[in-house]
This record gives sequence, C-alpha cells and structure tokens, in this order.
Amino acid sequence: MQTVLITGANRGLGLEFCRQYAAADYQVIAACRKPDQAEHLAALAKQYSHIQIETLDVADFNQIDALASKLADCKIDVLLNNAGVYGDQAGRGLGQLDYQTWENVLAVNVMAPLKLAEAFLPQVQRGDKRLIVALSSLMGSMTDNTSGGSILYRSSKAALNAALKSLSIDLRPSSIGVLILHPGWVRTDMGGPNGLIDVEESVSGMRKVIANFSLADSGSFVKYDGSALPW
Repeated sequence: MQTVLITGANRGLGLEFCRQYAAADYQVIAACRKPDQAEHLAALAKQYSHIQIETLDVADFNQIDALASKLADCKIDVLLNNAGVYGDQAGRGLGQLDYQTWENVLAVNVMAPLKLAEAFLPQVQRGDKRLIVALSSLMGSMTDNTSGGSILYRSSKAALNAALKSLSIDLRPSSIGVLILHPGWVRTDMGGPNGLIDVEESVSGMRKVIANFSLADSGSFVKYDGSALPW
C-alpha cells in the first residue's frame, strides 16, 4: 500500500484528495490545523480505516518537526503540499497593503512547503514513488499576469514556483521528483462559487498527473489536465 501525506486535509481540495486516495487504497496521512473541528474529515476516516488524521499548522515549523519525528519510521510515496491561504482583501491593494498578512501568506504558501520537504525528506526517500507535490496557481505565472492585483497571493505562488524549481534540481541526483500543480479555478471556499470546475474533477485530474509522473518531468509547472503552463 502506497502512502500519501496531505496538508490542509480538512476541506476543499485537501478533503477530496483524501477521499479519492483512500478510495484507491492508499494509506492517507491527513494533516490539518484543527482535527476536532474537521467533521467531514472525521466522517471520512470512519469510512476508511486507512486514513490517519494528524494535527498540523503548517505555519508552525515546530509542529512540522514534531510530526516528522512522530512519523520518522514511515515511508511516504507522495508528499502533497495542499495547504494554502489567499490573503488579499478588497480595498487592501497598492497603497494599503497589509504587510503582516503578507508575511503570513508567504510563510504558509512558500516557506511551509519547503520546510515540509526538508522535514520529511527521509520518509520520501524510503517511498516507492519518491515525489514531492505542491499546489501552486496560474496566478503565480509572470507570463499569464495581464490583470494585476492579488499582490499577496500572486507573489507567494511565484515564489513557490521558483523555490520548487530549485528543489527539483537539487533533489534530482537523489531520484526524488518535484511536481508543481495548478488545480484550475475550482469551486471551493478559496476559489469561490464562480469557479469553472468542481473539486472532484480537479483532484481526479491532478491524481492522473501524479500517477503518470516520471523523474524527467521533475520541476514542471502543470495544469490539472496535464498541460504545461508558462512561468
């Protein structure tokens, strides 16, 4: 049985990843900030005994280290960095930027995935798939940005893309892959009700990309349907 660790597992894309991977007979380590409030995740864990729920606030690096220590003997085939925040608010654009919020967005969206990669590298090395995945966004693309705005979120995803591209090069000699995924505009709490696709379609597509991954693809920036995206 392969193992996937999923952050931000209590709702939206994270919850759907848990649902689909559990249904596919993966051992699922579902990490979220407040498991006691994650009713849907708890219900899913009752349905599938191979879902293991763990407490993790990805912005707290001590918690990341503690969880890595707790799971020191595990093997992880796919480390899936799903947790993320948006941060931008109406009326808080240029001239009224909230720098404290920006710091938190960068901590969660950029630094946390790299910290998780560092902390869980031994477990990933023991896995069969040996893959680190992070959910980014087309909004992090310099080429695609023709509308401006969303400075906090855009900058965090652009930084994430750059960091993971470097990580893919650094880890290639160890035969560990890195995949940067854009889930599409999805109808979630973050994506809003006007999203073009639902979580089931997005996650199903991303799981196919993950399943078909080879080391030659490491460092790629890819849409949920498998198409390459511009940096």
